[in-house]
Amino acid sequence: MAFTDPQSITIAGVAVSLPRTSSAPNASVYTSNDNLISESVQTSYGKRTRHSMRFGHSKIAGDPLITTVNQKYSMSATLIVDVPVAGYTVAQQKEVVDAVVAYLAASSGAIVTKFLGGES
Repeated sequence: MAFTDPQSITIAGVAVSLPRTSSAPNASVYTSNDNLISESVQTSYGKRTRHSMRFGHSKIAGDPLITTVNQKYSMSATLIVDVPVAGYTVAQQKEVVDAVVAYLAASSGAIVTKFLGGES
């Protein structure tokens, strides 16, 4: 079963619509109209179940070395949940993911800021 179409993500206070642009068994891709933002969701099954959600973000900005040239820069953020086939219910998996998300969001994202700043 796929997510609702379109998906939406808010970046820097701006909501971006992400219509589904690709779908396959256990996978979907959602992409903004300008192709600068994407979300890919995938689940693979085997000895373990691996859920992956990747957000890609691109922007056009000036080249710091050649000031008259603009170029495309990109980054991504990925959430991977890797679980054994048995032993955890979906509700228990959600409790762990909720805890991680709350930890990252606490104190206005202080941990994320430290992490992105190179602290460990």
